[in-house]
Amino acid sequence: MSPEAKSKALEIVLEYAKAFLQAAILAAVIIVFIAQSHLVDGVSMENTLHDRERLMVDKLSYRFIEPKRGEIIVFRFPQDPRSRFVKRVIGIPGDTVEIRNGVVYLNDVPLDEPYIKEPPRDNMPKVTVRPDHVFVMGDNRNNSLDSRHPPVGQVPYNLIVGRALFSYWPPRAIKWLSIPDTFDQFVGEDASDKAAGG
Repeated sequence: MSPEAKSKALEIVLEYAKAFLQAAILAAVIIVFIAQSHLVDGVSMENTLHDRERLMVDKLSYRFIEPKRGEIIVFRFPQDPRSRFVKRVIGIPGDTVEIRNGVVYLNDVPLDEPYIKEPPRDNMPKVTVRPDHVFVMGDNRNNSLDSRHPPVGQVPYNLIVGRALFSYWPPRAIKWLSIPDTFDQFVGEDASDKAAGG
C-alpha cells in the first residue's frame, strides 16, 4: 500500500472514530441529563403498566418544575438507591392522603380511580405530605410497596429520577402516560399554602 493510500485509510478510520466518539458523548449527555429508558420490574403498576414494559423517562423537567399529582415517576428506593421504583404521585407537599373503606381521599376529596387494578383492602389514617416530598402509590394497590409502607415512605425530591412519559415496548403496550382526569379538580390548589397551614 502506497503512503498516500495509507494516509487516506488512516484519515477514514479517524473520521469514523470521531463520529463514534461524538455519538457516544451525545448519548451519555442524553442519558445523564435528559432522558433514560426504564424497565418495569414487577406488577405493582397494573393495570396501567405491566412487568417487562419499557418506559421513556424525562429526567430534565423536574430540574425546573415540581412533580404533579397523577404523574408516574421513577425514583431511587430509599433503602437501596441502586434500585429504581415506578409509582404514581398521589399527593404533593401540603396535601393530605387517607384511605377509608377502599377509597383514597386526597385533601378530604374521594378519588375516582379507574386506572387502578382493585381498591385497596387496608385503611390508612390521614397523613400530610411533607415539604419537598411526594406521596406515591402503585396502581396495583394491594401488591405495591409504596409510601404507605415504612421502607419507602414519602419520597424526597432528591431521590426522583424523572417522570415517565410513555411506554414504548413491547409494541402492543405503546401508550402516552398522561395525568388521569380525576386529578383535574386539584389543579391550581396552592400546596404551599396548605403546608403553611393556610
